[in-house]
Amino acid sequence: MTTNRIGRVVEVFADVCCPFTHVGLRRFVERRAAAGRNDVRRLVRAWPLEIVNGEPLDPAFIAEEVAEIRDQAAPTMFAGYTGVLPTSSLPAMAVAAAGYREGVDLGEDVSLRLRDLLFELGRDLGDPAVLAKLAAEHHLAVSPEDDQRVLADHAEGVARGVIGSPHFFTPSGGFFCPALDVGRDDRGHLRVHADPEGFERFLEACFT
Repeated sequence: MTTNRIGRVVEVFADVCCPFTHVGLRRFVERRAAAGRNDVRRLVRAWPLEIVNGEPLDPAFIAEEVAEIRDQAAPTMFAGYTGVLPTSSLPAMAVAAAGYREGVDLGEDVSLRLRDLLFELGRDLGDPAVLAKLAAEHHLAVSPEDDQRVLADHAEGVARGVIGSPHFFTPSGGFFCPALDVGRDDRGHLRVHADPEGFERFLEACFT
């Protein structure tokens, strides 16, 4: 039986522009629904790669990741991705933080919607009008407190040993990018494949 009661919160540190996170979050939602486990929610914390790397994300690099994921692991995803990235992902993650100020359910919904706008609908998350519309749809007032929460999430992620985006924390341990097996071949070409065994271990840690 499906329940809407929140019984457990699984944390994940991630950048809103990370395509690996988009896959992991969506597959988690699908499996959660199939298992009738809506009591398990996700707290999507900010892991701003522009701060981690000391420079903005490279649109060409993200486009390569998207192409490899779509070709090798998720052919039905990223249908509307245009390759346009915001100069900074911090304002988008502040909108998600505003959602979480109102509750875990709303924060999760906003986090998913942001990624759908970017990767499925081709919206520019660097456009203030796009973010303002999303905030209005969810009756959110983004404040400087939310900007600070993004930076605080990054600082906490550093303290907790986050190694990349996405890094999940479950009651039985951490999982980095559990839905996908990511690497490069001998020629340096990106290779991305589904990791069903790793994902099942991750789901067991979330739901057990």
